[in-house]
This record gives sequence, C-alpha cells and structure tokens, in this order.
Amino acid sequence: VQLQASGGGLVQPGGSLRLSCAASGSIRSIHDMGWYRQAPGEQRELVAGITSGGSTNYADSVTDRFTISRDNAKNTVHLQMNSLKPEDTAVYYCNALIVRRGVIGATYHWGQGTQVTVSS
Repeated sequence: VQLQASGGGLVQPGGSLRLSCAASGSIRSIHDMGWYRQAPGEQRELVAGITSGGSTNYADSVTDRFTISRDNAKNTVHLQMNSLKPEDTAVYYCNALIVRRGVIGATYHWGQGTQVTVSS
C-alpha cells in the first residue's frame, strides 16, 4: 500500500493551496483519513481528519480556513487550504487507516510528505 501526496508549494499569505493524497495497492477498505503537518523543530500535529462516513474534525488553528474531503471510490483525500498564514508553513503528511486485502485488522499508513511554504 502506498500513499502519494501532491499539491504543496510556495504561496503568499492569504493565498490558497489544495493538497491531494491517493492511496493505492492491495486495499480492501479505508477507514479514517487525515492530514498532519510538521514544522521545523516542532512535533507532528493533526490538521484535519475525516471518517469513511464523512465526519470531519479540525485543529483549532485551521478551522474555517481549511476543508478536508475524500473520494471513497478513488481512495483519495484532499485538503483545501485558504487564507494561508506564514505559521501554516510545514511539511504536510497524509495518513490513512487501511484494511489490506487478505489481512485481518487495519493499519496506519503515511504519505511521503509535501512542503507547504507561506511567505511573501
């Protein structure tokens, strides 16, 4: 199973970016999906999460600015980031709780990370 993240880049304060993450491989089902971020010298933190049923949760710092969504048919999760601030600068990682074909139980998988830099 692999998670491939894309969509990071350099953006000015107040700008927008859309991150995407696609899961591929021997997947039977995907439960929770989410986005985490890690700034230099900081711990990795949850940015937003979404269940297979579509329930969402957000870090207080991104509520009303970021929107997480998923396409269950395509095994993808997206993060629409608006009104970006310099403090949003970090490496963003996607995460998914996946049930693999032929395996009992679910395991967490991580994408490779994509850099988001907010700077003028």
